[in-house]
Amino acid sequence: MAICMLLVLLHVRNSFMIKGLFETHINVTSLERSMKFYGEVLGLELGRYEEGRMVAFYWLGKWGEAMLGIWQKPKEQVLQQHYAFRCEVNDILNLSVKYLKERNLRFQNFLNDGIERPMVFAWMPAISIYFNDPDNHSLEFIAMLPCKPQPELGIISYEEWKAVDKSD
Repeated sequence: MAICMLLVLLHVRNSFMIKGLFETHINVTSLERSMKFYGEVLGLELGRYEEGRMVAFYWLGKWGEAMLGIWQKPKEQVLQQHYAFRCEVNDILNLSVKYLKERNLRFQNFLNDGIERPMVFAWMPAISIYFNDPDNHSLEFIAMLPCKPQPELGIISYEEWKAVDKSD
């Protein structure tokens, strides 16, 4: 009986309750500037703005799927953070660089090697590219690749990944 209860508890703890990340919050030095960035530059849908609290909430993906809260705070309370936007593989491969360039956003791959193309994290595997918001938060477009992880490959270009990936 105790073993059955333990297995049930492990199942609940490991997979039953948590289905994903719904909401995260960041602090920014200028809510107005950040609202222009997230709303106009990135095109996120504004869910709610509260002037008195100096906060804005943006929907990520479909309405009600996930949310980003942006709070204006004094500069000393704004710590650089990192978060990633889930994307489709095709969008990262074929649209992300153009999308970032059209918006005059400086971007880099994880290695920051000056090559203007996404990189593959073979341990996941996922493909991604990075850029920053006005407060220098590190943002990322990322998509899981439908392949088997190959952690021994490290971080490589998509072309290198396609040359060694045998899951097709």
